[in-house]
Amino acid sequence: MTLQEAIQARHSVRAYTPYTLSSEESAALQERIDEYNKAGGLHIQLALDEPRAFKSRFNKYGLFSNVTNYLVIAGRPGEGREEKAGYYGELLVLQAQTLGLNTCWVGLTYSKVEGAYVLDEGEKIFCVIALGRGETQGSDHRRKTVEQVSNATSDTPSWFNDGVRAALLAPTAVNQQKFSFTYLPPVGAAKAKVLAKKGFSLVGYAAIDLGIVKCHFELAAGTDSFEWA
Repeated sequence: MTLQEAIQARHSVRAYTPYTLSSEESAALQERIDEYNKAGGLHIQLALDEPRAFKSRFNKYGLFSNVTNYLVIAGRPGEGREEKAGYYGELLVLQAQTLGLNTCWVGLTYSKVEGAYVLDEGEKIFCVIALGRGETQGSDHRRKTVEQVSNATSDTPSWFNDGVRAALLAPTAVNQQKFSFTYLPPVGAAKAKVLAKKGFSLVGYAAIDLGIVKCHFELAAGTDSFEWA
């Protein structure tokens, strides 16, 4: 499965089967974690066989069960790191999907467990991502239309329209999809530009959501086609 295929296959999953990641699975994820931490200035960590963070069956957004593995998306605030946390966290989500694993972004409904990860001075947890083998593969949800989140038309390039459609498949906080993409035609010999904007959200996590949807957009549109405005 490619990352592009993983975009189509991925759905948020909250109920998991008891499962220990294989050494091959954890090594593949750790390799990407090391790469993305360096690229994004983050401190993402993989917590394995740790059931306490999701022990409570009562939470503010959905019911989690049998979560014993998760990704801790952490780093020092500032310098656009919340957006980077979304971008590189979603790359890990898609990488996990290619390995046959299921995931779910989690903002508030988990407990911080001492010893499960390490935070350096000044760092915080932006989100965590539940990880494992789901009882199901999840299900799709109602989504906005391409026209609601972009200026895409039949006249805009196909890569732009493909990027927007992929962005609409991305997970966002409580499925709010508070983002927009604007196609800006090329001027002279320059590349076309795309303006990606986050919307206002009372729920929060808009910057993380923007990073997530930009990840999907890039994978579908191809980075050779445009530059971010």
